[in-house]
Amino acid sequence: MKARFKKAKDIKVGVVGYGGAFNMGKGHLNEMKHAGMTPIAVVEIDAARRKVAEEEFPGIETYSSVSQMLKKSEVNLVTLITPHNTHAKLALECLSAGRHVVSEKPLAITTAECDSMIKKAKQKNLMLSTYHNRHWDGCILTAKKQIQKQKLIGDIYKVEAHMGAYGQPGDWWRSSKSISGGILYDWGVHLLEYSLQLIQSEITEVSGYAKKGFWAGKTAWKKDTNEDEALATVRFKNGTWLNLCVTTLDSNPKPGQIEITGTKGSYIMTGTDYTIVQHRSGKKIVTSGKNIANKWDEYYKDISSHLSKGTKLTITPEWSRRPIHILDLANKSAKENRAIKAKYS
Repeated sequence: MKARFKKAKDIKVGVVGYGGAFNMGKGHLNEMKHAGMTPIAVVEIDAARRKVAEEEFPGIETYSSVSQMLKKSEVNLVTLITPHNTHAKLALECLSAGRHVVSEKPLAITTAECDSMIKKAKQKNLMLSTYHNRHWDGCILTAKKQIQKQKLIGDIYKVEAHMGAYGQPGDWWRSSKSISGGILYDWGVHLLEYSLQLIQSEITEVSGYAKKGFWAGKTAWKKDTNEDEALATVRFKNGTWLNLCVTTLDSNPKPGQIEITGTKGSYIMTGTDYTIVQHRSGKKIVTSGKNIANKWDEYYKDISSHLSKGTKLTITPEWSRRPIHILDLANKSAKENRAIKAKYS
């Protein structure tokens, strides 16, 4: 691909969403600035938060709507930091207006939404990506080195990814099924993105399971509350399988976040460390260690390089679509009580 801009600083960037939760608007703008790009715009419906943005980035343009920014601003790249169910609509609006787009994860909620976004980006010859900064988490970087390069556990044949424990979900939008997509769409997307880096094979079939209703009456969302627990089981063409479970109802949760099992051992991964269990000469050998540091700044460096130097994009929309397709099929499978074949556009 040819470079779109002569220099990284020529890429004028903006964010949609400057809410107080995690102060992600500030974080994204600083990361883009660190990658050499130029922050110029913020869209935020809350006037108080717009004022905070103006204080934290003196001289920055602030707008109360995306349409207003697209009409008045010279922004080239827009990052969407909004609830999951708004990603597709806002991305299509920005792409249609000729802007490159980064969406916070997940890319969207359904496969159809992802496909419409990908189609529009191709029609407009624009970049579309998802903020999978955890692609560069120390835990997965360490795991890939030891599993793929050093072959410490042999050939992978299953992956067990899990998150959660026992506890009532909060009343924020991430606990709403219609807004968030469901319990699997927050941390579950990260766990899938890790897993898909390790299982390098085509998805063939997905089964979904869900327990609902226990917490619903106690939350602000009532019937629209996320599942209490959900499970996605994924089959791959090479025979490997993956289980993803996220729960608020497990009194005895498994340790770690992901356990990767191979023909010569198991690898238990957490955010900070790892444990490898192997069998050698009839003996069980257990070794542990710390993961390398996270390299989150690589995400926007990759975006900047792609747009200004024409380098290959790491987090393509097609890559971002894969976990969403799994979760979309898992939702349908849970409703229909049957496994569903994967589909590719």
